[in-house]
Amino acid sequence: MTKIIVVLALFLSGFQALSAQGVKGLFDKVNKAITPASGNLSNDDIINGLKEALRVGTDSSSKKLSKLDGFFGDAAIKILMPEEAKKMERTLRNVGMGSLVDKAILSMNRAAEEAANGVGGIFWNAIKQMSIKDGLQILRGGDFAATDYLKSMTTKELTEKFRPVIEAALIKVDATKYWKDVFTAYNNFSSKPVNTDLNAYVTDKALSGLFYNISLEEQKIRKNPAAQVTELLKKVFGAK
Repeated sequence: MTKIIVVLALFLSGFQALSAQGVKGLFDKVNKAITPASGNLSNDDIINGLKEALRVGTDSSSKKLSKLDGFFGDAAIKILMPEEAKKMERTLRNVGMGSLVDKAILSMNRAAEEAANGVGGIFWNAIKQMSIKDGLQILRGGDFAATDYLKSMTTKELTEKFRPVIEAALIKVDATKYWKDVFTAYNNFSSKPVNTDLNAYVTDKALSGLFYNISLEEQKIRKNPAAQVTELLKKVFGAK
């Protein structure tokens, strides 16, 4: 049982071995970890260290995205007009109303940044439920196994709790006003009105951006196991 727990504790610190040395490199690190130095750690210390590492990764992502331009300034996740509104966007820009479209896009991203703040608790609740079986599946999974685990455990709750926050944020940054203005303007030129659920669209894009950044954090931890930013992480991962 001790060896299994140590394997779980090393799934993050072993990420670098997976990418650089393959499976053999990871098991070499596991064998080295089963030493008197790590024997001073209890099973609770080790499993809590694993959970703490995941918590740190999700907190880092949410804090990064909740800052000004967290979404708007990142081309990889910046929320743009939905595909069904692309024609509308071109039409408005062609008739000199590009600034209205730009305000709508900015306001959607500001709403996502607002909503990204304070979602750590949802992730932490999912992390606390992680079992030894879950940890082994993450260890044996692909490069984004930890992100996929969190996505499967939190998407429903995040959507339920994100949507009203997004809605409030959209109102706060006048996104609903700009959105209404954009579609009203477009519908004056089009015989086929566009009707898009702004709240659902921004919520989906905001969650996609959040998980994308968590996946980046997972890759960072795989390649840099020395990122021990709490005493618990130093105690657990420093003993390997």
